[in-house]
Amino acid sequence: MKEIIRAAVAVIAVSALLIYINSQLGKTSGSAGNDTITVYNWGEYLDPELLDRFTEETGIRVIYETFDSNEAMMTKVEQGGTSYDVAMPSEYMIEKMKEEDLLVPLDHSKIPNLKNIDPYFLDLPFDPGNEFSVPYFWGTVGIAFNPDLLEEDFDFTSWEDLWSPELRQQVILVDSAREVMGMGLNSLGYSLNSTDNAELDAASAKLDELTPNVKAIIGDEIVEMMRRNEAAIALTWSGQALDMMYVNESIDFAVPEEGSNLWFDNMIIPKTAANVDGAHQFINFMLDAEVAAQNADWVGYSTPNAAALELMDPEVTGDERFYPDEEIRGRLEVYRNLGPEMTGEYNERFLRFKMGMN
Repeated sequence: MKEIIRAAVAVIAVSALLIYINSQLGKTSGSAGNDTITVYNWGEYLDPELLDRFTEETGIRVIYETFDSNEAMMTKVEQGGTSYDVAMPSEYMIEKMKEEDLLVPLDHSKIPNLKNIDPYFLDLPFDPGNEFSVPYFWGTVGIAFNPDLLEEDFDFTSWEDLWSPELRQQVILVDSAREVMGMGLNSLGYSLNSTDNAELDAASAKLDELTPNVKAIIGDEIVEMMRRNEAAIALTWSGQALDMMYVNESIDFAVPEEGSNLWFDNMIIPKTAANVDGAHQFINFMLDAEVAAQNADWVGYSTPNAAALELMDPEVTGDERFYPDEEIRGRLEVYRNLGPEMTGEYNERFLRFKMGMN
């Protein structure tokens, strides 16, 4: 009988040990319980101090991972290897993720700080009623330029300025199909969401004419090149332009009058979420006015949080280059999900343009 009891005790002890080990593995693998969430965001896009503050206030530890493109983010979510609880995709990707049933509907009763968001940024076409997303940051696509490095006076209020012969080998472009193709389309007065082959042909031909002026097509290195005066002009996002300007005060930024992109990055809960309640707590935390203001100051992009704006430097929030008014925003377009076939068309045309640089 003693042998049976000892065996039973041993089995119980081993089972308890296995349960403990499994719980610890769950805490470190991203497939967490209620005391952990995994956040998936763009690089340099959240003040790390806020992660510690969230943990202090809620007891929920944050595992933080980054991605470098919407497409890379969606692929990881589709694969399902990591239980991402919160992610920050752009507007057109939210449309695509909805189509693929990759999003968890939000419980607005758990996000009372949603009241802090400017109504202008709510109920947008890519997510009516904000069923699946809440705004995180927003901005524009435009031209950063350094007048000190230019022999002629340019204000870049028109895309056409980029094609000036005086700018040979002085323009760097962000390595992104939608931004570059959108620039080509907008320069001709077309929508940056165009699916018309004739318009796309014209935009491609227009971009080919820009080739002599293009110095490089690069990624995040674009910021350092402009900071160090290694380039005079860059097609870039407003937040990157502001990063340049913090270091190099000679740099300016303009959104051409023909139109450009008005983009939104948003917080969503992917279907991979293991801690949906913790995800709602994190989203609500990030929408707190003080938190959003601190985050906007650290990141440098424009916040849609109206309550946060009241706590920020008016010289920043009053700068129409980065907080354009509604009249300027009226000339801008939000990217729409073009579907796989047309997205492939844009990517193929952009690749041909890049190959033509060689």
